[in-house]
Amino acid sequence: MEIQEIKQRFGIIGNSPLLNRAINIANQVAPTDISVLITGESGSGKEVFSHIIHQMSPRKHGPFIAVNCGAIPEGTIDSELFGHEKGAYTGAVGERKGYFETVNGGTIFLDEIAEMPLGTQARLLRVLESGQYIKVGSSKVEKTNVRVIAATNVDVYEAVKNGKFREDLYYRLNTVPLKIPPLRDRKEDVFLLFRKFTSDFTDKYRTPPIQLDDEAQQVLINYSWPGNVRQLKNMAEQLAVLERDRIITAQTLLTYIPHETSGRNLPMRLDNQHKEDFSERDILYKVLFDMKRDMVELKKLVADIIEHGGVSVNHASHSQAINQLYRDIEIPGKPETQFTIQQPVISNSNANPYNITQDAEEVEESLSLIEKESDLIRKALKKHKGKRKLAAHELGISERTLYRKIKELNL
Repeated sequence: MEIQEIKQRFGIIGNSPLLNRAINIANQVAPTDISVLITGESGSGKEVFSHIIHQMSPRKHGPFIAVNCGAIPEGTIDSELFGHEKGAYTGAVGERKGYFETVNGGTIFLDEIAEMPLGTQARLLRVLESGQYIKVGSSKVEKTNVRVIAATNVDVYEAVKNGKFREDLYYRLNTVPLKIPPLRDRKEDVFLLFRKFTSDFTDKYRTPPIQLDDEAQQVLINYSWPGNVRQLKNMAEQLAVLERDRIITAQTLLTYIPHETSGRNLPMRLDNQHKEDFSERDILYKVLFDMKRDMVELKKLVADIIEHGGVSVNHASHSQAINQLYRDIEIPGKPETQFTIQQPVISNSNANPYNITQDAEEVEESLSLIEKESDLIRKALKKHKGKRKLAAHELGISERTLYRKIKELNL
């Protein structure tokens, strides 16, 4: 079957080369009885590929069951998978068939296989190698003919090295590895998926259609989507239900995107994909270095006044005054710092055109980072007549960061 036909049959949306490769591998391995290990991040659609493999295989008329190994308590997972005899343990009031017995002749999908206890892993390995298993509390060997498809969102090989997963089981399951690409590697598919989800939800809830403006589309495409397709679908449903204005702007869209402190999930810069996105820490550093540069310029101005303004200064005292200025200019560790300029020694008491007194002159300047930040943002917005994209470029930060700072500072 062609890839496009598989997409239509199973409702897969996207044209990413990585997605097409995964579908092609599933199509090729489906007619065989080989075990398959599906890897991919949470929400990327691993279970959909297990259905593709089952439905395209000779077992398609047999039973199919999906089991989340991480959701079954360790004490009962053996009973769930292999069954138990009456009286096998406290509470076992009757005989129970396990999944490997009820799904005989079909396919069992073991999701989150890395969460399976080591003892159960040994039992599973025997099933894969010989088709044999023993019920809990029994000594009779049972036979089953089940195809196993496993899936995980963790690095199984790393779990093997840490002793949390059996190496022999890993190689037995990983006969054909199938990697599902995360949504951030399928940027060309993000808007297609969003349109499909919003269309489905607006039909379901009988609400007007949703549209994104150009900036919102860029935010949507450039977000990293840590929850993958599941997260995108959930957000589309929220927008379809909650938003009164059906034209969604970038600012509105950002309210539905979690703000991660790590910066890994932030939308990328739109003007230059090769530059790194600036974080909040970066803009604070920029403010601090600009302040230091201003202080250095102030130093030079005072030195010029002393040297060329008709004031005669003793050379040693002049050096002492300049050095004092350097000591007083430092990166602030507190909201407010006081700067003191020491009065140099005057050789001519009558020449004092700048009204320099013998007492120390104190200059106080607010060094509040929030005030400096607000002032810079206001100036940038005023310079570019409210155009946030140009203002963000001027400040050396991303538009997303600028949107957030405007909201936080109530500008």
